[in-house]
Amino acid sequence: MERKKLSDAEVNERLSELKDWKFVEGRLRKRTEFENFAESLAFVNKVGSIAEAADHHPDITFGWGYAELELMTHDREGITDVDFAVAAKIDELDK
Repeated sequence: MERKKLSDAEVNERLSELKDWKFVEGRLRKRTEFENFAESLAFVNKVGSIAEAADHHPDITFGWGYAELELMTHDREGITDVDFAVAAKIDELDK
């Protein structure tokens, strides 16, 4: 992947490719809710496996019944195709 920083307009156009992600303050953000802490933790561990395989790691906050994810390519100071690729793989966990 090219890792070219996308313009805000490009990011907003591509958001329709993803499920429930938002573009906020220069980052892709998603909140997912669960029945309990164990489900939140299991989801976060699956996201961790995706992140390790892609060598691209989201910021994650989670607790009882929720997980919040943020993606951004730090060395490009914005959103790139890599962020969209990782977000799409995370979306596959919902299937």
